[in-house]
Amino acid sequence: MQTITTKRLKEILRAFKGKEMIVVGDVMLDHFIKGNVSRISPEAPVPVVAVNNEFFVAGGAGNVAVNLAALGAKPTLVSVVGQDAGGELLKSFLRKKNVDICGVAEDSDRPTTQKVRVMAEQQQIVRFDRESKTPVAHGAAASCMQSFENAMKRAKGVVLSDYGKGMLSDKNIKTLIDACRKRKIPVCVDPKIDNFKKYKNITCMTPNTKEAWEGAGLSPKEGDEAIEKLGWKILKMLNADSILITRSADGMSLFEKGKKVSSTVKATAREVFDVTGAGDTVISVFTLALACGAKLQEAAVLANYAAGIVVGKSGTATVTPEEIEKVLP
Repeated sequence: MQTITTKRLKEILRAFKGKEMIVVGDVMLDHFIKGNVSRISPEAPVPVVAVNNEFFVAGGAGNVAVNLAALGAKPTLVSVVGQDAGGELLKSFLRKKNVDICGVAEDSDRPTTQKVRVMAEQQQIVRFDRESKTPVAHGAAASCMQSFENAMKRAKGVVLSDYGKGMLSDKNIKTLIDACRKRKIPVCVDPKIDNFKKYKNITCMTPNTKEAWEGAGLSPKEGDEAIEKLGWKILKMLNADSILITRSADGMSLFEKGKKVSSTVKATAREVFDVTGAGDTVISVFTLALACGAKLQEAAVLANYAAGIVVGKSGTATVTPEEIEKVLP
């Protein structure tokens, strides 16, 4: 990998402030119920959780938007919620986190996607979901695409956050990517396996190792050589500018069009406490850095430092430019 100076990384971080960004994808409400377990229910062989804390945060595409806001950018979220209490809670949370929700449409035929987690200390006891995976209604979809067109007049970068809940249809995927290419702004994808091969001509995709193997339709193999072949295969398959495979303790591998050798970024986490939402942090920092004029390798290095910070935090967390700057060498 080319030598990247700390001075250059700090320049990129300071350019984050005020950058107009768009996040398009499946937003969800994450509901956490936390407590202690000291006995088993007399009604059934299950633990009784004595609740002492309960809170809501934005998940999916919403967490990407919240990450971008924490980094100093101005994110506009384009997504769909139901006409229900969950949708109102979610929009209220996003407003408080400085996310522009003018692009969030309502669909009366579907519930707001919710994931409810019951936790005893740090152990998840059960999770239950409320969701619809059917395509978004025509009216809501049209409203979202109009909001995207309006936001594109100012945007410097776009993240497509696909959780397979119906927001990113085949038609929308192509329209969104074509619009970004026309404007010559970066468009990066956090993929859902079902749509993996549909994201052609993008700036970058950021799958983890498991997603990369599944998306390529191959059985997982161990070792750096196997990842090397996998990355180049996906790059060619999608005709992408780059592929960034996140590899947990093994760091990240960056594959760039026109190059013969991948770049490896070593992991920086000192202690892994919780990996929840780390992928959202990676794609947020990576895309925002590109929007600020960073080269692919520079963006990958900053995203790697950010991931090292966020996995040391509990729950769905974010990082700030100041936190990243502190861990730079």
